[in-house]
Amino acid sequence: MADNLQNRGPQDASRVNVSEPWGVAYWTRKFDCTKDELVTAVQEVGTSAVAVEKHLQH
Repeated sequence: MADNLQNRGPQDASRVNVSEPWGVAYWTRKFDCTKDELVTAVQEVGTSAVAVEKHLQH
């Protein structure tokens, strides 16, 4: 079966991927932040999407 081209999110939406350009683009749009803010948040709290989102809200 072909991939679902309508699914444009990450395969694991619970983890933030900053090593791929598409991952950075997805998460910066989702969290409304810059690439630098996203990378810093991941370095400080890890790759958990919940933790990154909480960190960026402060």
